[in-house]
Amino acid sequence: MAATLARDPVLRDAARHSAARMAVLLALTLAGTATTLLLPAALGRALDQLLTGSPGATRAALLCAALTAAQVAVSAVASALAGTTDAHAAALARHRLLGHVLAVGPAADRRFGPGDLTTRSTVNAAHAGTAPAALASLAATLLTPLGGILALALLDWRLAAAFLVGLPALALLLRSFARSSADAVARYQDLQSGIAGRLVETLGGARTVAAAGTERRERDRVLASLPDLAAQGHRMWRVNARATGQAALLGPFLQLAVLAAGGLLLSGGHLSVGGLLAAARYAVLATGVGVFVGHLNRLVHARAAARRLGDVLALPPVPHGRLSLPPAGDGSGRLEFHGVTAGRGGRPLLRGLDLTVPAGATLAVVGRSGTGKSLLAELAGRLTDPDAGCVLLDGTDLRDLDRATLRREVGYAFERPALLGATIGEAIALGPVPPSAAAVAAAAASAHADGFIHTLPDGYDTPRAGAPLSGGELQRLGLARAFVHHRRLLILDDATSSLDTVTEMRVGAALMARGHARTRLIVAHRPASAARADLVAWLDGGRIRALGPHRDLWDRDGAYRAMWRTGENGDG
Repeated sequence: MAATLARDPVLRDAARHSAARMAVLLALTLAGTATTLLLPAALGRALDQLLTGSPGATRAALLCAALTAAQVAVSAVASALAGTTDAHAAALARHRLLGHVLAVGPAADRRFGPGDLTTRSTVNAAHAGTAPAALASLAATLLTPLGGILALALLDWRLAAAFLVGLPALALLLRSFARSSADAVARYQDLQSGIAGRLVETLGGARTVAAAGTERRERDRVLASLPDLAAQGHRMWRVNARATGQAALLGPFLQLAVLAAGGLLLSGGHLSVGGLLAAARYAVLATGVGVFVGHLNRLVHARAAARRLGDVLALPPVPHGRLSLPPAGDGSGRLEFHGVTAGRGGRPLLRGLDLTVPAGATLAVVGRSGTGKSLLAELAGRLTDPDAGCVLLDGTDLRDLDRATLRREVGYAFERPALLGATIGEAIALGPVPPSAAAVAAAAASAHADGFIHTLPDGYDTPRAGAPLSGGELQRLGLARAFVHHRRLLILDDATSSLDTVTEMRVGAALMARGHARTRLIVAHRPASAARADLVAWLDGGRIRALGPHRDLWDRDGAYRAMWRTGENGDG
């Protein structure tokens, strides 16, 4: 088991960072093991001295009391240290997992889903965090039965021989328990994550469920695997119960064998009464499967959880280069796509696409639903990478830019922005460089969010979680966040879809002002948005079907007009 754990990178990393705590815990548990093994011998000696009336009986009794007190004290300190070690290792696992998920980017959410990632970073990280303390305790706990067998041999080799007759059966019991428990635990954790994933999905659509009146059906869908979860839980209990039951049968048998041998030795004068008492106690320690199984069970849970963390950590993080861009100027902000091929879920959406957005221009991307407009927007700011081809900003491949430059020079506003920060003001200010309060207010005014913000109880200092926001208000805050940082390139992925027509026109006019970004790429679903842009890129069949001003495309291409009139210019 220890060799297997050593090959697990998650548990190996946890053990390395908890090495000092593990060393102290190991020392404490070894000290506890030593007192546990010394106590039967001391009790036996004290009994013999009491029976013979030896003057050293008092000292022997005091030694027994001291060993008992030491055993209790060491156990208490070791328990406290084990708890803090678990917490430290779990926190380390969560920090590492979260950092990696953020480094991987949106691909992690697409691969696992938010519910599964939440379970892995909470429940599974907590289980994986128990490994260092359990491993340190297991090493010392293993010495207790081994020490018990050795003590029997020191009393009389025939006592140890009587015990060793049943040792192979004990080893088979532990091996069977580890294998059966590992499979049940892994299956249980997978089912648990499935329920969490469906629950997060349902909570996100709570209004839709309420409006459709499908609460009971949705509850049944979320909990569909609950019977399987219960079955695996019962299976784990059965595995534990079977191991405990078999140990309960085997342990007394081995202890009786030792007592029988000890009785014969006592009757033959080869063992004292105190020696028989010590032998009986050592037989109990040698068959102490219960404590060992408990630590082994924790390691089995930790290993299964670590594998689930390892699945996430195996996702490759987004690599970044080391190049920077020259200072922004009048000629900066040129965006180019060269032979770009990309898709989603194995489905190709863009095929060998070539597109150039001149510096300082506003480009509207339009096309039928599912043609890859949002994918193009993700590629433009490197939220994802193309399968083939390259995307250049001012002549530099986005993959060659260092992370700080990329995120400083490229900004986004989304259809459903996520507000992060303690207050409304902090949510708008989120970005690589903290803006001033005046800049935040100016950006909110440009996004026409300033008016409703002042109606909130504490204005910009209103706690974000307690602010009731409509879909349009949420989008305006997302736009304000995009406006507050001056970018070389600003990408709006359907970021005005929830705004009314008048507000959308006003925000669009503010967007066209050159102060917020040099170049703008807009996924547009309204003709007015396309009309305000300098150029329109019409996506069709994975390529650019037409490129030009909206008025020119409208006048010369009936299919373009039909796309707007029939409402085919939809999501994606």
